[in-house]
Amino acid sequence: MTGEERGAGGASAAEVFDAVGARYEEVFAGVPGQLAALDWLADRLPPGARVLDVGSGTGRPAAERLVRAGFDVTGIDVSAEMVRVARERVPGARFERADVRTFEPPAGGYDAVCAFFPLLVMDQPEVADSLTRMASWVAPGGALVLATVPGDIRGLDIVWMGHRVTVSSLSAEEHLRLLAGAGLEVVHHHTAVYRPHGPDAGPEEHLYVHARRPA
Repeated sequence: MTGEERGAGGASAAEVFDAVGARYEEVFAGVPGQLAALDWLADRLPPGARVLDVGSGTGRPAAERLVRAGFDVTGIDVSAEMVRVARERVPGARFERADVRTFEPPAGGYDAVCAFFPLLVMDQPEVADSLTRMASWVAPGGALVLATVPGDIRGLDIVWMGHRVTVSSLSAEEHLRLLAGAGLEVVHHHTAVYRPHGPDAGPEEHLYVHARRPA
């Protein structure tokens, strides 16, 4: 889970991820659905394609793999510490501190947007609005890959990696409906259970979506 802003009660995403820092990469290393989504994206984009990584975290694996594939990658994250780590670990990409809810893309948007768990630490209406915003940034012929923890959840207080956070999400069906409403064609989606590394980590259900905007 990476995130953007404050939920109803717990620490803000910036506070949590500033504290978690590079440890996030260790706990969530080698997520199969994420790696498969990156492979799908890399196979369909031309060299030099402009890619936005929302909630870019440490820059690994997403930005790093996409840079190696020859793409022009920009990462945004609300955590200053994550941006610092990502700039060190993936110097071939650009990273900036930004909130998905207020970020303004360049004219023409992006050839692809990837978003791996960035929308959970916010209120449910903001999740829906942010999903629609990200979809609108995909240029004609472009693609979006998304991963999240699905569920009709609003303002749920949890302890995650030792921090109290308030999370929200949408059902899998609502994610698909909003993407379709934003003009994207969902070409693949599935759910999978993943257990993060570490003695205190429990299994998580993940939703993965691959979508495209018709040319």
